[in-house]
Amino acid sequence: MPSSAQVPRRLSVLPFRGSAAVAEGLLSWTMLRSPAWIRLLPDVYVHRNGYRDGDHRLWCDAVALRLPPGAAIAGRSAAFLWGVDLLGRDAPVSVLLPPAARMRPHPRIHVNRSTMRETDRTRFAGLPVTTALRTAFDLGRQAPRVDALVGVEALLHRRVVKLPALRAYAAERAGWPGLPLLREVLALAEPLSESPMETRLRLLLLDAGLGPLTAQHDVHDARGRFIARVDLAWPALRVAVEYDGDHHRERAHFRQDIARLNALRAAGWLVVRFTADDVLRHPRATVALVRQALRERTTR
Repeated sequence: MPSSAQVPRRLSVLPFRGSAAVAEGLLSWTMLRSPAWIRLLPDVYVHRNGYRDGDHRLWCDAVALRLPPGAAIAGRSAAFLWGVDLLGRDAPVSVLLPPAARMRPHPRIHVNRSTMRETDRTRFAGLPVTTALRTAFDLGRQAPRVDALVGVEALLHRRVVKLPALRAYAAERAGWPGLPLLREVLALAEPLSESPMETRLRLLLLDAGLGPLTAQHDVHDARGRFIARVDLAWPALRVAVEYDGDHHRERAHFRQDIARLNALRAAGWLVVRFTADDVLRHPRATVALVRQALRERTTR
């Protein structure tokens, strides 16, 4: 068994095809059967020092080595490569295959089949991946609606996709599966949404009939000085809704939040704040609190 010092440098970090390494004389099959190497997929290995549990990029690198011609990493895995993390723990790598292509099933690979133009594929850090535009198009057609909207808005906020371009792309593909859902998503899409949970909160309020509302609204005082940017707002009523992520629990953020909230109150704003637990587990109570805040302002 080779020691770490004897590992060929080009094989020390990234996954590789075992057959190719053996053919080049870098390793032998006996070496590959030693504990120094981890078999990820058929004929795909990585050195134990390069293996990182739960590293989706590592698995994208591994799966790319097995992709047939014309295929690409797609869906949420492509979004991950484009800088948008929508993945669950130990999520399989999503790939898009041409209808006639074949690929051996594996628990770490999720296969979809679809026609794909050459312009729908590109390379990202050496990996074949659907373009950001095609990635958004695919995510926006996959139910449930809230997940479709989360995916599209995350890519829009990342600025790797623009809404007019996505609308034009969809318009050229009439009759594709999931297109009615995508049209609904495009009608709701807000490029200013800054997080998946903010998107979920906004959709919850819209579905409850509490729209229209403004995303990422700048609040100024009576002298026109900037006070804060609130996640969601009804500016005419001076009501704001905020989503608080885990970072708000940090001491520095907590102090900043107190000062910010006091400034908003001094400017006449009513602010209602929610956590992920409120949105995901107590949606009715969340809607009721916002409805009450709006009612207070409209009946004054």
